[in-house]
Amino acid sequence: MTISTSSFRPVIAIHGGAGTITRASITPAQHQAYREALRDVLQGAQQKLAAGAPAEAVAVEAVRLLEECPLFNAGRGAVFTADATHEMDACVMRGRDLACGSLAGVSTVRNPVRAALALMEAGGPVFMIGEAAERFAQAQGCEMVARDWFSTEQRLTQLRTVQAAALASGREQVALDHTAQSQTQTQAAPLDERKKMGTVGAVVLDVHGQLAAATSTGGLTNKKPGRVGDSPVVGAGTYAKHGVVAVSCTGVGEAFIRGSAAHTVAARVELLGESVAQATAEVIHRVLPPLGGDGGLIAVGADGEVSLCFNSEGMYRGQIGIDGEALVAIYANDALAPA
Repeated sequence: MTISTSSFRPVIAIHGGAGTITRASITPAQHQAYREALRDVLQGAQQKLAAGAPAEAVAVEAVRLLEECPLFNAGRGAVFTADATHEMDACVMRGRDLACGSLAGVSTVRNPVRAALALMEAGGPVFMIGEAAERFAQAQGCEMVARDWFSTEQRLTQLRTVQAAALASGREQVALDHTAQSQTQTQAAPLDERKKMGTVGAVVLDVHGQLAAATSTGGLTNKKPGRVGDSPVVGAGTYAKHGVVAVSCTGVGEAFIRGSAAHTVAARVELLGESVAQATAEVIHRVLPPLGGDGGLIAVGADGEVSLCFNSEGMYRGQIGIDGEALVAIYANDALAPA
């Protein structure tokens, strides 16, 4: 059966973290590496979109690919806790029936976003944590790995740098994503790693007109074990509702939780009749800043309107249509363009 998409535009949008730009320290090679990584993720997920896969499957595939890329703080390449361990969180939400699945504090699930999808599809609890969540994921056939599979030397260096700074100052310190990379390497990443919110996410409008969102994160460098941010919290870091909008956030998790950021976008679209662009701008530029809510979000509406909105100097971001070219950007003043 041929599905008409004349009234909406099937699309995928992704993000890989938001933060402060350090243009002076980025090399052309590093700039291109991030752009190409975003492009490859979009193209990989596009195959599922074009094949008619449901929105949640497409969103999960995009996030899975981001989890597999050590450039981003999710899955392999996740940051370390204060105990030099990894604790990862993920969430998936399907708009048509508000089904959702969330995991927090997992350390041996290769792709936490797949386990979140399995939890959603199981139809029981919608949120599980720690070892119980890992046992569930294993029972569902999710791939399990050794705890050190997620580790990279870069992330360990970041942890040691932050802990040394905490010891010297006598104060507890945590860092967003790659904090201190620019202090320990001669070449820095595109975002100032002292001020980068490290989460990955995807939002999708599929060929059936259905919406879904997925988000995954490794959290904060040197965070207290057990700390959970907004990423797996439905309505804070992730939300989707049929005929309204799908949202995935990246930023200072505590503020996004307090502001119910993702759900507030949906409420403004549904109840106030705002466009996706209007609703996201209100939340990012007016609702969250008084709460300390630095960061951004991506959203797609029921007609395929996409918003990639942030209040920091940059956000790894991109989008692709069902048969179009992947368009990506990093800096605040960048227009979306092919990698």
